[in-house]
Amino acid sequence: MPNRDVLKGDWLPNISVDCVIFGFQENHLKVLLLKFRNNKVWSLAGGFIGKEEDVEDAAKRVLWQRTGLENIYLQQFHTFGDLKRNIGAIEKHQEINLAMGRSNDDLNWLSLRYISIGYYALVDYLKVKVTLNELSDDSAWMDVDQIPALFLDHNEIIKTGLVHLRSSIDTKLAAFNLLPETFTMSELQKVYETILGKVLVRTNFQRKMLSLDILDRIEKKYSGGAHKAPYLYRLDRKKAEAFLSSAL
Repeated sequence: MPNRDVLKGDWLPNISVDCVIFGFQENHLKVLLLKFRNNKVWSLAGGFIGKEEDVEDAAKRVLWQRTGLENIYLQQFHTFGDLKRNIGAIEKHQEINLAMGRSNDDLNWLSLRYISIGYYALVDYLKVKVTLNELSDDSAWMDVDQIPALFLDHNEIIKTGLVHLRSSIDTKLAAFNLLPETFTMSELQKVYETILGKVLVRTNFQRKMLSLDILDRIEKKYSGGAHKAPYLYRLDRKKAEAFLSSAL
């Protein structure tokens, strides 16, 4: 596990990570957002990178600090370094820091131009235990199609992350990371439909999933007549690894 105790002052001042944390809740694809303390501004979970810390380790640390989860699906997808991303940043930092009672030293350091490396994470919503810190006083899971105006370019980061998630849903078997260990075929299809934003033909989808030879059929769900109960499935990790290796 990466270092969880990077000391203040040991950060790289011009580069950060921002994490789009996707979760699947009640047939909706959602993103975990944090609200700055004593402010109305929402943002992604993110942070700076330690001087002696690998970039991916920084992203894993941020995710662990916010969700309490380790070993979750994490994918780097884009670097955000346009000059325009810092337009208005000084004023926004001033507003946020004033509300939090932070020092001018913090403001001067945060107001430097910096680039951000975008990651998206896929989590089992029910396992997340959100932890707030001195910068945030609230959190919320928000539908991807109902995101409010966020801090700096975080709306663009979410949109770009969603595009990459959609493009990797088959080649990287990304959707399975949003499901519990066992699931029905209809539950899997709903995750696919929610991510892709379109309805899929049930028979075609089932045929496609079974043809991948990555699922273990377990038993029927006993919720009604046995003849009507859907089968439960589980991702076969070894077969999935073989599939992913062949897709490279």
